[in-house]
Amino acid sequence: MLIGVSGLGGAGSITPRPLPCARCRATTAAGAMAPVQAAPTPIPEAPTVMRTLPDFLAPGLDIISVGLNPSPRAVREGFYFPNPRNRFWRALNVSALPAAALVPGPAAMATLLERDRIGCTDVVKRPTRRGAELRAADFDRWVPRLAARLTALEPRIVWFHGRVAWTRYCQCLGVDPGAAWGLQAVSLPPDLVVFVTPNPSPANAAFSLAEISAWYARLASLRAALEPRAPAQVS
Repeated sequence: MLIGVSGLGGAGSITPRPLPCARCRATTAAGAMAPVQAAPTPIPEAPTVMRTLPDFLAPGLDIISVGLNPSPRAVREGFYFPNPRNRFWRALNVSALPAAALVPGPAAMATLLERDRIGCTDVVKRPTRRGAELRAADFDRWVPRLAARLTALEPRIVWFHGRVAWTRYCQCLGVDPGAAWGLQAVSLPPDLVVFVTPNPSPANAAFSLAEISAWYARLASLRAALEPRAPAQVS
């Protein structure tokens, strides 16, 4: 506490006396009460906008690839499966899905979409380091959005990466996901074909690169076996 000196008391001691407050000093000096400024009203912060990985989609694609959710690294680098240890791009390049091998990066996403008619999105768009960090509320929010987009865009095949992505998607829609890999017995409205392959993440040690590549080759064979779409009628 700040103190003032009032004088010497007995035995040469200093008697402490509180200093007048700033308001009182202003009153004494000016002879009138000094105005007291009100504290500024805090300005509320603007709501933050979530940064996420954009969808690479278009109507009438051959395949739409659906992952669980983007990683922070994918958001920063602007393309899907950016981890060099992830097997997606290596398995993709040895399959017949792309017309020619691709170098992972944003340019490859554009080529995959425009040349190979393969788009990419996620079940949940909230980025996390691990899929286990997702909450039930994330699926409740994002699954209806994905379902609406798939219905509107009508790809020939919907390609889910991993049983977790496919199962959580089905659970939100009240659909039995089954337990098989590859072509699913259930279709999605409006009669969309579904194909499920093992998650290419390095955390999925149950499947080798060779096994994942074999599933991608089966997907390429399915695409080749489907009847081509009739050209759109121009009115």
